[in-house]
Amino acid sequence: PVFAGMNGSAIENFSCVVYNIFLMNCTWQAGRQAPADTQYFLYWQNSRDEEEMECELYIKDENSRNMGCVFQNVSIGTEKAYFLVNGSSKDSLIQIYDEYIDLYKI
Repeated sequence: PVFAGMNGSAIENFSCVVYNIFLMNCTWQAGRQAPADTQYFLYWQNSRDEEEMECELYIKDENSRNMGCVFQNVSIGTEKAYFLVNGSSKDSLIQIYDEYIDLYKI
């Protein structure tokens, strides 16, 4: 199920910024109830026709937890891009976060 996982474990404050048209930086904060060992993974799909891609260059915090991603060679279309962040922990299931964003608006 979409909402499986411990309440409060999904990421919060997800945002993306596009620089120089081809570079995109996305960041987030760990869920307030996420176990300390939670690691997050970001996937995105620029349009329905393209394959979903995982982040290649994660931004890590002081505990080596993925807290952001830098995407290079981004092409900005007029469709909404789809972002999904899932997580894993040995202690519990982590809720997913997903969102559609108009890249040309950011």
